[in-house]
Amino acid sequence: MSAAASVNAYKNQQIMTASPAELTLILYNGAIRFVAESIAALGKGQTEKAHTANLRAQDIVREFMATLDMQYEVAKNLWALYDYIEFRLIQANIRKDAAQLEEAKALLTELRDAWAEASKQARMAKAVGK
Repeated sequence: MSAAASVNAYKNQQIMTASPAELTLILYNGAIRFVAESIAALGKGQTEKAHTANLRAQDIVREFMATLDMQYEVAKNLWALYDYIEFRLIQANIRKDAAQLEEAKALLTELRDAWAEASKQARMAKAVGK
C-alpha cells in the first residue's frame, strides 16, 4: 500500500469513527485549511487553485448553515455569521482578494476554537457526571 493510500485509509477511518462533535471539528479544520490554501495560491498567482480551494471552503460553510436547527436563537446567530463568512469567501473569489480570505479564516478559526473548547467542557462534564 502506498503512503498516500495509507493516509487516505487513516483519514477515512478517523471520519467513520468520529463523534458528531469531532466531525464538526474536522470540518472546521478543513474549511480553515482550504482558505489557507486559497490564500497561498493567490500569493503565487495560481488563480484556478485558489478558486478550487475557496469553493471547497464555501461548501463546508454551506453545510454548516444547512445543518443548523433554526428553532434555537444561537442557530440564528450562527447562520448570520456563516452567511457573512460565505459572503466574504465569494467576494474574495470574485476579486481575488486575500484580505477577505484572511477575514474569513480568522472567523472560522475563532468558531473552531470555541467549538473545541465547548466540546472539551462537555466531555469533562460528562466524565464528572458518571
